[in-house]
Amino acid sequence: MRYVSTRDTSKTFEFKDVFIKGLADDGGLFIPEKLTKYTENEVKDFKKLSYSELAKKIVYPFIGNFMSQAELSKIIDKSYSAFRRDNVVDFIKLGDRTVLELFHGPTLAFKDVAMQLLGSFYEYYLNNENQKINIVVATSGDTGAAAIDAIKGKKNVNIFVLHPDNRVSPVQRKLMTTGKDENVFNIAIKGNFDDCQNLVKSMFADKKFSNDIKMSGVNSINWARIIAQSVYYFYSYLSVEDANEPTNFSVPTGNFGDVYAGYLAKKMGLPIDKLIVATNQNDILHRAISKGSYEAEKVSETISPSMDIQIASNFERLIFDLNNGDDQQTSLDMKNIKEKGQYLINDDKLNKISENFLSARMSEDETLEVIKNVYEKFAVVLDPHTAIGYGAFDKHNLKGNNIVLATAHPCKFPGAIQSAINVKAELPNELTFVLDQKENYDIVENDIEKVKQHIKDRT
Repeated sequence: MRYVSTRDTSKTFEFKDVFIKGLADDGGLFIPEKLTKYTENEVKDFKKLSYSELAKKIVYPFIGNFMSQAELSKIIDKSYSAFRRDNVVDFIKLGDRTVLELFHGPTLAFKDVAMQLLGSFYEYYLNNENQKINIVVATSGDTGAAAIDAIKGKKNVNIFVLHPDNRVSPVQRKLMTTGKDENVFNIAIKGNFDDCQNLVKSMFADKKFSNDIKMSGVNSINWARIIAQSVYYFYSYLSVEDANEPTNFSVPTGNFGDVYAGYLAKKMGLPIDKLIVATNQNDILHRAISKGSYEAEKVSETISPSMDIQIASNFERLIFDLNNGDDQQTSLDMKNIKEKGQYLINDDKLNKISENFLSARMSEDETLEVIKNVYEKFAVVLDPHTAIGYGAFDKHNLKGNNIVLATAHPCKFPGAIQSAINVKAELPNELTFVLDQKENYDIVENDIEKVKQHIKDRT
């Protein structure tokens, strides 16, 4: 499989380039030149496979000559061996909805599903290429911990994680900052997540800097993450589907990466009806999908901090599709977004979006109410992000198999849980040690030159 940039389809790339670069040199995002598509019968045949076996089937066509099937098989088995569930994910039925629990990995978030695989890919690549690289990643909370756990202790690679100072939960921060591995560097930026993300994008755009430090990225724009996340859409569909009913997913969404993975699965032949883009009050994606206005506003701090985002980087991939693969138009659209802060979606494109997506916005009070109601009715605690996904179904009358993605363990957000139901959500026993560990991170101004120098001094 070959890849192109959303802003220049004249050049093609192998998976190795796509995986290591993360972001195209022209600032665009990588997408496959042509997708593998499965027939209805082929999808049905996947039903007999375990999660790991299914991952091997779905992932391999995307990686081309990066490694053999046998090597991929070993890597997938290794990557998912640290999960607390044999089949990586779990399900719980809550009334007319099925909750897909994606937080049974080492850092209690859905990011582990993709990140553990990426960590193994890096290890394989660096061992074979005899190179050293520096990963730089922005996080709104969960990505950083998942990336650190996947990369810590590995040879020939450092990881620098930028998080917004005082804008992630204490548990989220401690899962990032309490490690002692020499190849891990935590940086608290005086700003919000979008500031962190913009700093990373600026570093990638600075070719001298990014080449000098051999920079790589693992944010949700990395295509390898999208591939890995598409697997659990296939697995959950096959686990809960009723052939006589449509299947819908509600996805707590900030950067559009996780829900785009569902869209990818649908384009590959998985018969998903609708994907609900569920947002908190930082609702740029809801406004875009429901009203046709993609326009950033000031970021609000919420009880669902991983979604406190106003620049949804993966949305560019959907814009490319809406432009029917026109790279020049996509490049112009992204330039306008950067310069004017706005992208207006016409009726024809909105109709295209509505074929696959719906959206919903949940306020803080609504989110707390969902947590309270679910706990009272089912004795189950939802984290605030999952509660947003759960509540989004109440805003749309969708019949069939309705699946909510549970993206994080509730223990990561004790303040929200305490406020909603006056219950303390406990860390799993194997992770309680982080609460008493000394933290190690540096606070740096939201200044690109200062951040670059900070990183350069440690490479």
